[in-house]
Amino acid sequence: MATRFAIATLGCKVNQYDSAIIESRLSGLGMLRTEFTEPADVYIVNTCTITDRADAESLRIARRARRLNPNARVVMTGCLAQASPDVLAKASEVDAVIGLGRLDDLERAVASGAGDRVMVTNLRKEKAPIELAAVTLDGHTRAFLKLQEGCDQFCTFCIVPFSRGTSRSVEPRRIMAALDDLHARGVKEVVLTGVHLGGYGKDLDPPVELVDLLEMIAERCPLDRVRISSLDPEELSDRIVETISRSGKFCPHLHLPLQSGDDETLSRMRRRYARDYFRDRVDRVLSAWPDAAIGTDLIVGFPGETAAHFDSYFDFVAAMPLAYFHVFPYSVRAGTTAAKFSGRVKPSEIKRRAALMRELGDRKRMEFARSFVGSKLKVLLEERAPDGKLRGYSRNYVRVSAQGPDQLTNREVEVEASTVEGIQLVGEIVRPWADGSALGGAS
Repeated sequence: MATRFAIATLGCKVNQYDSAIIESRLSGLGMLRTEFTEPADVYIVNTCTITDRADAESLRIARRARRLNPNARVVMTGCLAQASPDVLAKASEVDAVIGLGRLDDLERAVASGAGDRVMVTNLRKEKAPIELAAVTLDGHTRAFLKLQEGCDQFCTFCIVPFSRGTSRSVEPRRIMAALDDLHARGVKEVVLTGVHLGGYGKDLDPPVELVDLLEMIAERCPLDRVRISSLDPEELSDRIVETISRSGKFCPHLHLPLQSGDDETLSRMRRRYARDYFRDRVDRVLSAWPDAAIGTDLIVGFPGETAAHFDSYFDFVAAMPLAYFHVFPYSVRAGTTAAKFSGRVKPSEIKRRAALMRELGDRKRMEFARSFVGSKLKVLLEERAPDGKLRGYSRNYVRVSAQGPDQLTNREVEVEASTVEGIQLVGEIVRPWADGSALGGAS
């Protein structure tokens, strides 16, 4: 009987990507994937360590797996396994701790229980290879391609440089081959992702800049929708803006993590820009790409953030032409520089500030969607929504729904938006086939 395995994934899309790679490799060995709520022979917890709360959640899930099947093996991998293997090794419910970049060891631990109980490499000293494969996280229409792993930035609030290791990149030729393969498989959109995408190529021999790779993609990538996941503001050069805005292949959508709208706080975070520079980068993008969606990440309640700091921060964000943002209440992460800072903000106040910022974010997202009412947008339809309509995203990352037949799933269509429902646009398909073929030939 085939080994049954289940995977629980905590944290960001990079972890989701890694879990998809694990699933692909184990399935290739003839194992069967099952849900984490069901009995399995092996439970894999792909951990997150962005906060102390995430650490606790990883162990809670391991205990739940042990209750589901006391005879199963419980294997921990991911960022917490990499950064704090001893913490996990002390837990009686954990059978193996496998660090990042050790997929062969993970396979053996899952398949036979072979290997040491703890197998972790110091990624700050030894560079683990990147498993390059395109994985679909949001349906079969959109694939994620991880070009880069690790980070050398050492922001004071972040444990990632320790959990993910030093920055390392995939060679351009391998990336271009992967993009060709995606096109051959019928994928319509790819998201270029990495832990610190702006650090891409500096470790290669000879070094390659991210903009060099983007120019290669603009020139010869066969896919018509290429999305960039996230770039730190100081790494968005004029040359990058020019390259992606002039090419019809790149989606007019950028995610630029601001983290704080107060310069004193940015300095304590060890970010490498001031808020006026962030504003300049946003203005530069929108001058070249007027309809672009610009999103960001925001941390509230960072140590030393006074009421005056927050008010200035809030006003700055409110004045910025942002399409959406993700709000993160500051939480202490042991092992980071910020964990030693004084000036802690009370949890109740952090909660209040986060609620205010999220309300602002909801208004920003709705305003951005409303600005396209009456416009025609190119929408990649991905799924049938609960209300019966087809649903997908425009190139500038607005969720759009419209009535249409199933044959249009995984197709880019033109939709004329007529109204806003919540934060999504609703409209009518006015040109159902972007490639000019008849609807009856859609697949």
